[in-house]
Amino acid sequence: MPQARSAQHLQGELVFPYPYVTPRRLATVTLAVAALAGLGVVPASATERDWRGPAVQISSVQYDSPGRDTRSNRSLNAEWVEVTNTTRRSVNLDGWTLSDEDGNTYTFNRFRLDGRATVRIHTGEGRDRGADLYQDRRTHVWDNRSDTATLRNDRGRLIDAISWNGRYDGRNDERRHGGDRGDGRRDRH
Repeated sequence: MPQARSAQHLQGELVFPYPYVTPRRLATVTLAVAALAGLGVVPASATERDWRGPAVQISSVQYDSPGRDTRSNRSLNAEWVEVTNTTRRSVNLDGWTLSDEDGNTYTFNRFRLDGRATVRIHTGEGRDRGADLYQDRRTHVWDNRSDTATLRNDRGRLIDAISWNGRYDGRNDERRHGGDRGDGRRDRH
């Protein structure tokens, strides 16, 4: 039977009870346990965002231009979608797309959305400035009866979608947001 060594004879040596436990193995196991423990710990800000929705989201849609749809540029620009960055950091939207159910697609070009900011994307023609971007179209995009506005990132991944008037198709990756206000506008609640 091996004799136990006393601490005074080992001066600075680590003593492990079993021959297969080495300092290297102990360090590896300690790091692995710490990593696994870290998987179960989620910062409060991340879990809070889950119930609030995506960091960048469609916050409001004016799908029915107020008054008569005259197809004038003024009427077209009264139809818009608002996209909001709910985080404190700016987000580069270059290459992101906003589309309807018919495939009409607007692509963001060299645009950065500041933290806690909102940009309004108008249907008609205009000069992009600050919080207002323009699709430069000559016809209305958003269907007044039912439609879905879909926001995707530059890799085509669904970021957010909002539908109105009950024709939401219920696909797993899209959610229905807000409620129809009855005035041709839809807001996230």
